[in-house]
Amino acid sequence: MTELLERKIRLHAQHLYDQRGQAEGLALQDWVEAENRVLENSILAPLYRKTRAEAVPSNDVEDTNEGQFAVSGSSTSEAGA
Repeated sequence: MTELLERKIRLHAQHLYDQRGQAEGLALQDWVEAENRVLENSILAPLYRKTRAEAVPSNDVEDTNEGQFAVSGSSTSEAGA
């Protein structure tokens, strides 16, 4: 179930990336905006958020030198990377 939501989010993030003319550097912003839009009307939003919270322990989130967040062991190609 959550895989379907993640796929919708990924497709919407790709759409946002394409709308911006495929400008690099805003993948996280595209992902968060897409996630908010897809989940705002979904009854599965609480399940998706719980699954994501369990999948990424807080100690795996690092602040990189560029000021963006990186998650250990995750893919960074969510939104057009």
